Amino acid sequence: MNTSKSFRIASWVLRLAVAVILLQTLFFKFTAAKESVYIFSTLGLEPWGRIGSGVAELIASVLILMPSTIAVGALLSLGVISGAIVSHLTKLGIALPAVGDNGELFALAVAVFIGSAVLLAMHRAQLFLLVKRFANA
Repeated sequence: MNTSKSFRIASWVLRLAVAVILLQTLFFKFTAAKESVYIFSTLGLEPWGRIGSGVAELIASVLILMPSTIAVGALLSLGVISGAIVSHLTKLGIALPAVGDNGELFALAVAVFIGSAVLLAMHRAQLFLLVKRFANA
């Protein structure tokens, strides 16, 4: 695995960016803020979809910040955020004027998706090792 200084810096910057974005939305999901309730009500998933996605995002953030589980966290993050992006593109719309959002939530979801995809590519060796370990078990 490439462990150059620039690789480590890029990895940390991406990990922190993705984790901070995911973690800052947890407050809104876990406190049933009007924005989150509106989104998940529109999707027909209130309250369990809101709480479940919040738990998944919390787990993904922790895994991304732990050096030995970056790839697993990035993969989980990609799954969760893909659902958010598809929801925006199919049911919610890019902007959510009903809650005062002009596309910021969609933009943050895209940023998390890109950051997680790059992290997964950078740390793909972790996934290969994990698969190999389970295959030999």
